[in-house]
Amino acid sequence: MHAYSPEEIAAVYRVIAERRDMRHFRSDPVDPAILARLLGAAHQAPSVGYMQPWRFIRISQPTLRRQIQDLVEQERRLTALALGQRQEEFMRLKVEGIAECGELLVAALGEGREAHVFGRRTLPEMDLASLACAIQNLWLAARAEGLGLGWVSLFDPAALAEMLGMPEGAKPLAILCLGYVDAFYERPMLEQAGWAKQRPLQELIYDNQWGTISEVAVCH
Repeated sequence: MHAYSPEEIAAVYRVIAERRDMRHFRSDPVDPAILARLLGAAHQAPSVGYMQPWRFIRISQPTLRRQIQDLVEQERRLTALALGQRQEEFMRLKVEGIAECGELLVAALGEGREAHVFGRRTLPEMDLASLACAIQNLWLAARAEGLGLGWVSLFDPAALAEMLGMPEGAKPLAILCLGYVDAFYERPMLEQAGWAKQRPLQELIYDNQWGTISEVAVCH
């Protein structure tokens, strides 16, 4: 009795299926009203103990944007070295759209998180999980609004925190490229580029014990 209409249900599943980690953007500015709605969606995310650990920093200074891009490029090259045989293949991938996107955001964990014990006594990383939920909310809302979003994690968090004047204990988790795109990828970009493939669902869902294939997954 609490279900949405079939059309509304279909729209929810569609936006989940068509969400993409975007790297190619147009530079058109994002309507401030749309940006406000997206951040409002992020703020409605669930959080463990209702701690609401998310902080979003909007990067509007061109010089700061270039500095962030330089920081990402440094880590891109270090990551390539660490990949060994796949180094050249990795360097051919486009890993960010910082220079092109209409809006650039940094998503971070706020300071003082140690004061929140509810739900975190044995799993302190649940603050990170809560922030990830906020980012996913923003991501899905952006896709519904026709905007692309790309999550960039190639950076030194301590260096970025210093660059942005973050207080002790705060930690950046994601650089988010947000903006209009010419087209959304038909499949995840890394799959299209041959970097990796999506694993079958039945390999990832178990019944009762680790490794016991779930009947639900087999029916999917």
